[in-house]
Amino acid sequence: MRIPVSRLDEFPPGERRIVEEGRRSIGVFRVGDRFYALNNHCPHQGGPLCLGRTAPWVRSTRPGEVRVDGDHALVACPWHGWEYDLATGQSFLGPGEAPVRTYGVSVGAREIDREPGPYVVETYPVHVEDAWVVVDTATRGEESA
Repeated sequence: MRIPVSRLDEFPPGERRIVEEGRRSIGVFRVGDRFYALNNHCPHQGGPLCLGRTAPWVRSTRPGEVRVDGDHALVACPWHGWEYDLATGQSFLGPGEAPVRTYGVSVGAREIDREPGPYVVETYPVHVEDAWVVVDTATRGEESA
């Protein structure tokens, strides 16, 4: 099933649209010139995922050094703050869980990446046809430009 979302010229970078088709609710995000589509249902506890805040990846290799990586975008569920990668749907945070044991930290020269969480949200391909942004629910997985 193909779902028209918006005219391209009416969908500026940094915006999102939520479309409803039958029982499906899908959030479509424009990050720069790339489009991403996610199921608007947080797998953690069912919150309206696509209404959450978005943020770029932030990385640090040592104290005082922070790098913003604008190529990857995250969305955080407004209910509990669980974060998901817009491109893959992979979760990365679960602040509602009980605290874990803490350990001392040493500073090294290597970059530490996030460890994937237990959930993956469903993603849909998005493409532009005749100046319209279109979500394709027949094929799942990879994002389109």
